Amino acid sequence: MALPPPSGPLMVLGSAAADGRHEIRVFGNTQGLKASQVRQLERLFRRRLPPERLLTQEFARTLTEITHETGRQVGVLVDRRGVVTHVMVGDSRSIELPDWGRIRAGPGRLRGFRCIHAHLGDEALTRDDLTDLAVLHLDAMVVVTTDSEGMPGRAHVAALRAANQEGATVQHLPPVSPSQLDFDFQAWIRDLEEELARSARTRAVGDGERAVLVSVTAGRRPTGGETSVEELKELARSAGVVVTDVVTQHRPNVDPKTLIGEGKLQDLVVRAFQQDVDLVIFDQNLTPTQARNLGERMELRVIDRTQLILDIFAQRATSRDGKLQVELAQLKYRLPRLAQQDASLSRLGAGIGGRGPGETKLELDRRRVRDRISRLERELRNLRREREGRRRRRQRRGVPVLSIVGYTNAGKSTLLRALTRTEVLVEDKMFATLDPTSRRLRFPREREVLVTDTVGFIRDLPGELVAAFRATLEELESADLFLHVVDAAAPDLERRLAAVRRVLGEIGLGDTPELLVFNQVDRLPAAEGTALARRYRAVPVSALHSIGLELLLDRVAEILWESEVSEAPRGSLAFAAEGGRG
Repeated sequence: MALPPPSGPLMVLGSAAADGRHEIRVFGNTQGLKASQVRQLERLFRRRLPPERLLTQEFARTLTEITHETGRQVGVLVDRRGVVTHVMVGDSRSIELPDWGRIRAGPGRLRGFRCIHAHLGDEALTRDDLTDLAVLHLDAMVVVTTDSEGMPGRAHVAALRAANQEGATVQHLPPVSPSQLDFDFQAWIRDLEEELARSARTRAVGDGERAVLVSVTAGRRPTGGETSVEELKELARSAGVVVTDVVTQHRPNVDPKTLIGEGKLQDLVVRAFQQDVDLVIFDQNLTPTQARNLGERMELRVIDRTQLILDIFAQRATSRDGKLQVELAQLKYRLPRLAQQDASLSRLGAGIGGRGPGETKLELDRRRVRDRISRLERELRNLRREREGRRRRRQRRGVPVLSIVGYTNAGKSTLLRALTRTEVLVEDKMFATLDPTSRRLRFPREREVLVTDTVGFIRDLPGELVAAFRATLEELESADLFLHVVDAAAPDLERRLAAVRRVLGEIGLGDTPELLVFNQVDRLPAAEGTALARRYRAVPVSALHSIGLELLLDRVAEILWESEVSEAPRGSLAFAAEGGRG
């Protein structure tokens, strides 16, 4: 069984009206059927199942007889009163469910319909059957096999499961004759929903949005996959998301339609239902088509890593410059997705991936979005000229500039606060700093420098952000020296170093002198931290505990005033601070 394509000449919708009258009779492939066979299908609307029975032998026999006679799979949707609401007919291999109002059930609740259909021969539940069960949150999926004489064989029953320690997503009842399905269906479905509701109630009041994280890799198995997932977890935490589960998959090639494989997608749909999640976050960037297909299949908001980072930036932006730059990045990212926009990108959904200064523009047409982009770019050009003026004034005063750069959450703001002894926002979150912050740092002999803290970098930094934040990143052009802060305890230190240097190279600043500062060495054994710093010719420090700062200032002075420092005694440097915004 599969969900229907958007249109097709053989698709005819049929369902029972609320007052008992019938609309167009049958959904599916009725072309080529005899009039008597169509009437047999229509008469299914008059059949009722006892509310306490999942299926009866008589009803199963009716379905298998029509299936045998037509050579096509026949099925029905039955509500909890036992009323047949939809009749479907497919081909010899599959059947299609109508798009009968796919609105998500409430937390811990199922749809209130079960699907019963007959298969030709001994074929049991297929992957498509289980996918439809998961996507539509059906009460149950029932398949009845058909023997060579059109009589019912065994009934195969599957239903969703609440979250459990085994990680099972679907429960299968033992295949039996339809007459042996004599348990109390109403009590059974009530118990199942109570179990699902208990899982939903474990969600604490005040929790943030709940998400399942998904990472799909392809080709030769890459290294650093676990590190990438951990970084995605940290991004989600920084955005205020509660991560309920992580799904990973390695494939020879990614699926061009959904990125993830069909079986894993089915498992993902059920996990999302079990854990009552609000959205699904992919570590890989999704094409507009993939985002739309995934959103339709899961009936959830689906975002990718770029959207998550954009959302974090939207939450953090406080200055006018930052807000304009974030809005520009969001609009440029979403512009190609407007033509295929669905609920996963709708501003009505809000929440993670849908907030920010530009959220009211998401549903405008392309022309108005482009007009808004042009206006933002003009405003940012004006801001860039203002920044250039400030930089020229600083250059005329001859004050050297130290720019603190590095991977996000490496401790750059903590280092600025420790060096200048001033109040600077410090948070254990990614991208806590978006707007450049400058402070004066005074050395002996009436010398001073300007220390600037900038936005942190990250692997695969979205191109939209690099372009939008060019006005901010241009602050780095006036730097005489980069203090490249690295988390010495990070397991992927080399990758983080390369990511920062790659971004600096992309914006034409790869030749600026650099002093490596290995922060958080207090988290490593003393000998290991020293050896690591020596290997990379870095200065080991702990900005949080003010360890190694004097050595760092000595090295800075050596680079900036090499001839003068050679005459001064070692360890004689002192520092004072003077606050200011850059």
